[in-house]
Amino acid sequence: MFTDNIKPQGTLSIQLTGPDGKIKYNEQVNNLVVTVGKNWIASRMFDTSIPADMSHMAVGTNNTAAAVGNTTLNTESARVALTSTTISTNTTAYVATFGAGTGTGALVEAGILNASSSGVLLCRTVFSVVNKGADDTLTITWTITIN
Repeated sequence: MFTDNIKPQGTLSIQLTGPDGKIKYNEQVNNLVVTVGKNWIASRMFDTSIPADMSHMAVGTNNTAAAVGNTTLNTESARVALTSTTISTNTTAYVATFGAGTGTGALVEAGILNASSSGVLLCRTVFSVVNKGADDTLTITWTITIN
């Protein structure tokens, strides 16, 4: 008997840069692909036009543990369009930049979604506090691997 377990997994690279261009924070964390995200992945095998592509990343301020039933961030503070999406062997990398004045504060959660508001949540993660000042830039590279 042959068993093949396909499992989506993700990691984030979080980098906070000050207005002087110096890196203030750099961390890599794992994420959780939530149930609605897994359903989104499965639906793409049938019809790539519905539902919409992942297009946005959000950050927030609530550190409640990520759970498979999540459909949104707990306390979203900013959402931006992805700056790039790259597909390679078994992986998709999403990149978003939260520029000066966007998503400031004590950030502890992030997610990938397929709309500028509401939408389907692919992944959610909680991480150590990143204190983003008004002049700082936060760049998140989120890589999803299908094993």
